[in-house]
Amino acid sequence: MLRYKQIVVYLALGIAVACLVSAQTIQINRENKTIAISTTDEATATADIAAITIGFEIFGPDSQTVYADGGKLSHAIMEALHKAGVDDKAIESNSQMTERNSNFDDKETAELRAKRQYHFRQSWEVSVTPQAAAETLRAAIAAGANESGAIDWRLADRKALQAKAAGNALVKAREVAARMAEGLNVKLGALIYASNETPNTKIYFARPAQASHLSADSMTISTFPLMPPLEIRPETVREEATVYAVFAIE
Repeated sequence: MLRYKQIVVYLALGIAVACLVSAQTIQINRENKTIAISTTDEATATADIAAITIGFEIFGPDSQTVYADGGKLSHAIMEALHKAGVDDKAIESNSQMTERNSNFDDKETAELRAKRQYHFRQSWEVSVTPQAAAETLRAAIAAGANESGAIDWRLADRKALQAKAAGNALVKAREVAARMAEGLNVKLGALIYASNETPNTKIYFARPAQASHLSADSMTISTFPLMPPLEIRPETVREEATVYAVFAIE
């Protein structure tokens, strides 16, 4: 007896069975012999968008001072991004916040604590091509973006990859159905119904997002222009799709 994972076989020999799929009923009876298969497959493509997190954190003695300094640094980072060729439409704000600092080191002097009573944070998501990711990141860090580097790899045409995954699953379904038909000594006929069960669609990434988190306390901004861009390569994006296919048998 042949056993296949994720395969449901309906052979109607004098038994009427109703199968509900995606709100459509398929009648299987003596005149309608079928094999119904549910299979999952995937498709892959190299990411063509690098969504980079660009941000910074600074400290100050009071909220007004740290906010003013944050505003200057914010404008400097935007100017650096523009000079690197990044359009405004590719830049989206994530967050901006001024808070009292309560995270002090026991070894910090009273004078240093007085200078770090408040901190200001701001971040953006900057979407560029994979080829421009390294230079964009370098330019932002050179301008003072000391909390930057996480990259979310994406596809501009995700739906096309989903469709390819569904198509691969359908091809796989026919191959499995053909093997089942051969084992049952029947001939596989035409595809009579197919449903893409993509509410279960998932995206997989080949590796964790690359990140470069640099501290302004350990490196001065003047050193950044001397640093070469990082070696950054786009990730492989995977889309998974499940299809339900019904084939006639003769």
